[in-house]
Amino acid sequence: MSDILKRAKAILAAEAEAIRNVPLDRHFTTAVGILYHCKNKVVTTGMGKAGDIAQKISGTLCSTGTPSCFLHPGEAAHGDLGLLDKGDVILALSTSGKTREVIEMLERSRGLGIHSIIGITSHPDSTIRTLCNVVISMGEITEPCRLGLTPTASTTVMLAIGDALALVLMEKRRFSKEQFGLRHHGGYLGQKARLPHAGPASGSRCKTGSPS
Repeated sequence: MSDILKRAKAILAAEAEAIRNVPLDRHFTTAVGILYHCKNKVVTTGMGKAGDIAQKISGTLCSTGTPSCFLHPGEAAHGDLGLLDKGDVILALSTSGKTREVIEMLERSRGLGIHSIIGITSHPDSTIRTLCNVVISMGEITEPCRLGLTPTASTTVMLAIGDALALVLMEKRRFSKEQFGLRHHGGYLGQKARLPHAGPASGSRCKTGSPS
């Protein structure tokens, strides 16, 4: 096996191990309950690579029966905070939990009547832990990057936790294949969801939807 393949396998193994080590506990169950009883929409947020993952989680939530959108924490400081409404739930992603833009957004969201904030973070001393109603811990993560800096294992864990939230919610809502198809009027998944005897479909990007 070449050195390149050995290194690639080691990276994949490190990311898989990071997922296996996520310390899921009662806080995950509490978060599912908050999301399930959300009266409006779930607003995901995160900065940088965490923001990219937050956008994907929002899309998966939408396509599986939980209305959601992404709010960029930087743009929130320039008027986009107005997207928030009473009854919304914020799902905030930050490995360090110390990102200034995210902290400022969460602090100011309270003034707009937001009472439910769920955090996904790793560091035990994360500032956002003090701003959230419930925190899903990612566990301690070592990035496989030689520099120990590039967020790959951490973002993989964030995405896995988001997927788990979305699929548990989907099952809790008894979300059907027909409902999935209504949210996918185009593409391969939309066609598959509308075919008789088609197998289960997975989440896909969609920005509209409502719980059933």
